[in-house]
Amino acid sequence: MVDEVKTVGGNLPPYLSSSSSSMFDQCPSKWKFRYVDKLPDPPGEPALLGTFAHEVLEFLLQEAPECRTKERAKELAAQIWPKIENNDDFLALELDDAEIKEFKWKSWNAIEGLWKLEDPSKVEVKDTERDVRVMLGGVPFRGVIDRVDKENQRLVVADYKSGKPPKKRFAGDKLNQVLLYAAAIREADGELPNKARLLFLGQEIIETEVSEETLKAPIGKLQDIWNELNLACDSDTFPSKTGPLCAWCPFVTYCPDGEEEVRQRLSTQRVRQDAPALSALGLI
Repeated sequence: MVDEVKTVGGNLPPYLSSSSSSMFDQCPSKWKFRYVDKLPDPPGEPALLGTFAHEVLEFLLQEAPECRTKERAKELAAQIWPKIENNDDFLALELDDAEIKEFKWKSWNAIEGLWKLEDPSKVEVKDTERDVRVMLGGVPFRGVIDRVDKENQRLVVADYKSGKPPKKRFAGDKLNQVLLYAAAIREADGELPNKARLLFLGQEIIETEVSEETLKAPIGKLQDIWNELNLACDSDTFPSKTGPLCAWCPFVTYCPDGEEEVRQRLSTQRVRQDAPALSALGLI
């Protein structure tokens, strides 16, 4: 299958997003499979669940404050559900009736989880799904921001998360995304947000103050990744970085290094039996 992969030459993406930069940092080879070769990478159930919850909350927060109720959220969920239900990626999951019911329950649990974190009727929303495309430290950056709020006359950048909150030692890495969003808002609007916030639906809020000091590390990291990406594209060299995540990589069948990593981990019983790479490689 490897011969299906394309040659990049000197081409670069027009923008670097938080997700694409994180993927390149995690594994340049994976980045090339996804963004250059455009190999199939259908979202799994957790990602589709997050998409559903995000869309419901997007439209809910566009309502007048007094209309941001759980009842209205249920109405919006019912209106949006047919689009999810008929989505090719959702159909590919081949869920039975019981599994679809479970999917709906988990989705609603995430949506309703917003009320455990805040009262939506009291949030002053300035923007939802704000698409920003700016230069950050010389890097063309694009971000789609779930919410930009006003709080005490200052801007707050907020992003929903339907997964589990990170352990404290990894929280800084997760906050880099919303800090980059805050920097992008400043470039676009000339106003630096006061806070960057992650809303882990139904669980907790993780946030940080936004300042010149807190922006240094994420912007510096973005610049480093952009420079490495330039070199990779110029030389058409995208090395693989192997590790535990190879067992969960959707491109493992295209990657000899990743396949070897999974086989070694299986032989030493260092891989979970539900890892999708095992079935993809015919190892179970």
